[in-house]
Amino acid sequence: MKIVSLFSGCGGLDLGFKKAGFDIIWANEFDKSIWETYELNHKDTFLDRRSIINIPANEIPDCDGIIGGPPCQSWSIGGGKRGLDDKRGQLFWDYIRIIDAKNPLFFVAENVKGMLLSRYGTALDSLKQAFKSAGKYGYNLYFQLVNAADYGVPEDRERVLFIGIRKDINLKYEFPKPISPKGNRITLRDAIGDISEANPRPVTNGKTNIQNNGNDLPNNEYLVGGFSPIYMSRNRVRGWDEVSFTIQASGRQAPIHPNAPKMVYCGVDKYKFVTEEINSYRRLSVREVARIQTFPDDFIFKYDNISNGYKMVGNAVPVNLAYIVADSLSKLFQR
Repeated sequence: MKIVSLFSGCGGLDLGFKKAGFDIIWANEFDKSIWETYELNHKDTFLDRRSIINIPANEIPDCDGIIGGPPCQSWSIGGGKRGLDDKRGQLFWDYIRIIDAKNPLFFVAENVKGMLLSRYGTALDSLKQAFKSAGKYGYNLYFQLVNAADYGVPEDRERVLFIGIRKDINLKYEFPKPISPKGNRITLRDAIGDISEANPRPVTNGKTNIQNNGNDLPNNEYLVGGFSPIYMSRNRVRGWDEVSFTIQASGRQAPIHPNAPKMVYCGVDKYKFVTEEINSYRRLSVREVARIQTFPDDFIFKYDNISNGYKMVGNAVPVNLAYIVADSLSKLFQR
């Protein structure tokens, strides 16, 4: 089945669908800092570099499915919280515009948990109705909050999924059941336990031209620098036998490596590092957060500034979650 990918980023969602047997024929990403990474790792997919608002639907190939994660900052609990009042939030309408024109058999849209805030109730209802009424036939919409940790991802990452199945094909979708529920989750030890001895390289000024670090793990480098009061407002360390905190699209917000002791509570919104263990506190490397997002080690992130590496990883849909969703759709259409 042929797939069009919108708001593709570096292609975590695309890679999951590819692993499930789908053919990603066309993708769109406007951020030039991502283009080289996407094209390096998705050699068989055409990447359109224009802003989606400037792409007529008739210039997008016909397809069986449309997938993508419209920008989330407008809906983020930690972001601007402007929803559809923000131009980035309004890009959801372009996603729906293309569904409306192409009439795919199905679509998948992913976004942050912040969409469920009560302040967005009216906007969310409008989006749901637009999804349902898109295209020539309309869609049955399936909507659910999922935690990637339940689906083979070593990370607490709650995300909203919109999945639409075209009404005329009379198929009913069911979200896949968790494969790694609480008590049986993949841990940081499982994900990155073998990287500790690989000598991740510190990057002090953000700029880097060394992608391999002289070892077998590309992108195994981490950002060095101060920690903001916001960062120090809560514990940022998860232990080896836990799942990671959510990987964010910022190197300065990357979690601390699990070798470090938990941070010490000092008062409301204030933690500190254990003084005697201060040298244990380092951010996870780009490769470590990529492992946590379940990217394979042969997926290479290209960047001149390490911040762009963290951004690409943090904005991606975890590959394992994408695969499980894609596999559930593949099985649905094989019935």
